[in-house]
Amino acid sequence: MHFSRPLYEGLPWLYIALGAGGIAVSYFVAEPRALAAFTGIAGFAAVLAGAVILLRRRDFRELGRRYAGRDAAAPDRQEHPGSGAGQD
Repeated sequence: MHFSRPLYEGLPWLYIALGAGGIAVSYFVAEPRALAAFTGIAGFAAVLAGAVILLRRRDFRELGRRYAGRDAAAPDRQEHPGSGAGQD
């Protein structure tokens, strides 16, 4: 499934916002306590998931910029052309 770029980029922020809302709602739900606990835990999980996705995307993009124009699987072969295996 493909999302448009604005929707794709906004999903982690949506997860964080919904998670923060779930945490806030858990403070106002008095009875039953199990519902409040579930809402708080689910909210925390959503905030954590959104933060993880944001950080993973940032790291992936940084890695892509670092290896731009180079083969990420074998970065040394391009720097030292004669050092590949089987090349004498």
